Amino acid sequence: MHVIVTRPKQEAGKWVSALAEAGFDAVALPLIGVLPPPNPDAVHAAWQRLHTYDAVMFVSGNAVDHFFALKPAVAPVLDAQGAIKIRAFVTGPGSFAALRRAQVDASAIDMPDRDAGQFDSEALWAVVKARVRPGYRILIVRGAGSAEVQSDAAADGAGRDWFADQVRAAGGTAEFVVSYQRRSPELPPNALTLAQVAAVDGSVWLFSSSEAIGNLVAACGDQSWAQAKAVVTHSRIAQTARAAGFGVVCESRPTLPALMASIESLE
Repeated sequence: MHVIVTRPKQEAGKWVSALAEAGFDAVALPLIGVLPPPNPDAVHAAWQRLHTYDAVMFVSGNAVDHFFALKPAVAPVLDAQGAIKIRAFVTGPGSFAALRRAQVDASAIDMPDRDAGQFDSEALWAVVKARVRPGYRILIVRGAGSAEVQSDAAADGAGRDWFADQVRAAGGTAEFVVSYQRRSPELPPNALTLAQVAAVDGSVWLFSSSEAIGNLVAACGDQSWAQAKAVVTHSRIAQTARAAGFGVVCESRPTLPALMASIESLE
């Protein structure tokens, strides 16, 4: 079965390789471009005050990678020595792996169980909520979309603030810093042709972001998606796919074995 992987370029390559090894005809069509932060000084400042936080939440592997890319030469936190004081919160295995690559001690990381039904803010909150008490301070490291970069929102980013709302309701403080920016990629003509063909030929679109769906629809104009099939990694992404007109939408846990099973179910 033909599978279209829409994750950013670096992640897409890994997924395409894994799917190909499992016998799928997979191709990468990155629908989100990832760039360094619009305001590196804000990230530098966050590193300087990192010792004032009780925990740092990273919304994605990209958030981790770009935050640590700007780590000062001397930063005695979020390593084995600083693990006792500062926790690192992540929503899933991908971000966990990114933290481990950045030499963050595994004992300092909190994340949902690997067998959890979903890897998201709700699942993470269930794990860490007992830690958050009045006065608890959390820094949330996330990205900014292209529209936000052109506005005052670029300093903090935007998106779903559910986790921050829970922290504040528990008496804690949640602050934000943008460590990377997302852009709609400029798709070459052959990519647009691929997308138009895959909309009608039975290919399975693999989405792990609602933003990727929005970028696809914007790039393809009035293309109908009524015959298109999609496997998505969250119910909110499923809502976006259905709203875009995808004829078949299948929700899956965001692990490769689960995704492969979901893809096969659409044959």
